[in-house]
Amino acid sequence: QVHLVESGGGRVEPGGSLTLSCVASRPLATSEQMAWYRQVPGKERDSVASMTHDGIKGYGGAVKGRFAISRDIATNTVYLPMNGLTSEGPGLYFCTAFLGGPFTWGQGLQVPVSS
Repeated sequence: QVHLVESGGGRVEPGGSLTLSCVASRPLATSEQMAWYRQVPGKERDSVASMTHDGIKGYGGAVKGRFAISRDIATNTVYLPMNGLTSEGPGLYFCTAFLGGPFTWGQGLQVPVSS
């Protein structure tokens, strides 16, 4: 259906910023729902940011407005700018897409925060 490839991960200082990108193998429909999930060892995947097909955004309570989600239809790309990264920020981040049927998941991208 569609392939999603995440990029942009790396090590950052506590309180630093990082922007993740997700490139889809096909154009993103304006009605396509997108989201970023995060998974840490011993826990289930949690949604950290989502965007409905009409532009309504939602964020997990832990990010407290420090993360964002946006998409560029022209480049088939979804972004997750992350500001003020703390010890709660590290994890395996997944880009997801939904346009009817099952969710499509990216491979996951590790985001470490240095000490």
